[in-house]
Amino acid sequence: MNRSILHVASPARAGGLESVLRMLAMEQAARGHRVGVVLRVGGHDAESPLAAALEAAGVEAYVGDMPYRRYLAELRWLKRIIRLHAPEVLHTHGYRSDVFGSEVARQLRLCAVSTAHGFTGGDLKNRFFEWVQVRSLRRLDAVVAVSSALADTLVHRGVPRDRLYVVQNAWRADRLPLSRSAARRVLGWDSGAFVIGWVGRLSREKGADVFLSALQECLDLPICASVIGDGRERALLEGETVALGLSDRFRWHGHMDEAARLFPAFDLFVLSSRTEGTPIVLFEAMAAKIPIVTTSVGGVPDVLSNREALMVPPDDPRALAAAIRAAHTDIEESANRVRAASSRLSHFDTTAWVDQYDAVYAAVTDV
Repeated sequence: MNRSILHVASPARAGGLESVLRMLAMEQAARGHRVGVVLRVGGHDAESPLAAALEAAGVEAYVGDMPYRRYLAELRWLKRIIRLHAPEVLHTHGYRSDVFGSEVARQLRLCAVSTAHGFTGGDLKNRFFEWVQVRSLRRLDAVVAVSSALADTLVHRGVPRDRLYVVQNAWRADRLPLSRSAARRVLGWDSGAFVIGWVGRLSREKGADVFLSALQECLDLPICASVIGDGRERALLEGETVALGLSDRFRWHGHMDEAARLFPAFDLFVLSSRTEGTPIVLFEAMAAKIPIVTTSVGGVPDVLSNREALMVPPDDPRALAAAIRAAHTDIEESANRVRAASSRLSHFDTTAWVDQYDAVYAAVTDV
């Protein structure tokens, strides 16, 4: 049954939420659903590349350049779009969208669903925002958690179990990756370097500081690192690499569009997060067929086991360093894990994934 679906998000320039939203909306449109996506952006992001990609795939994109604290204006704007699109289901993604979407859905008596992509924790301000978000989630008709660990967290925080669904993220490549040589040219590495890739937001929950500390334990190895991403901790981390005399081993690339195309440049991919939902970067590394070292947090164990990757506890630089050393040294075992991870990736196809979302919509609309 085809439906009218309206997604709502306040996207960053890149990230897992943005990748999931884009893929889900496109796959739903390809099935014949009428799909719209409301994107609240600000300032320099007003020309949204996400909106252009969605519209090219037949998804209606509504982009609003909204000042951060114009709450009433944002609510009125969202209501106007909802009345225009007339959705059967309002589907929110992320803190701000969950809060605003739950209020508008209540006022307009809409069926409302949220995908909970994960919590970052952090300082008192951010924890307060998450508390407000969870209060909003309790009011929705359904909440989709992207991992079983996240579902348990939501239940613990008061989201009713009978309105909670676990739908793991899926993977579909939008564009072919670059060749190894081309990707290395983009990142500035020669053909002989052993390059460790780290991709993500440079904020505490992603553990870039743990990665840096781990590499300090491996200075006897001929390794170097490409860090793709931006965030509040970038200047601090760059300064630390200089102070430690490691700047010749690190490249800080900042945000790069379509970073997944650059993964063939890496000899090893490291995810050092303290917390995660179900990270899309793992799928990108699996698709690129490169060895993976990852912390065992959130939804990561739903995606990988020790058969496919080297798994370590979070916030443990020594354990991370030991895994990096093992991946560098034992080439045969690394190759075995790569083959297993490549095979495992087929379990996360988008067909069954969209089926599960269709089932959630059917449950909340009784159709």
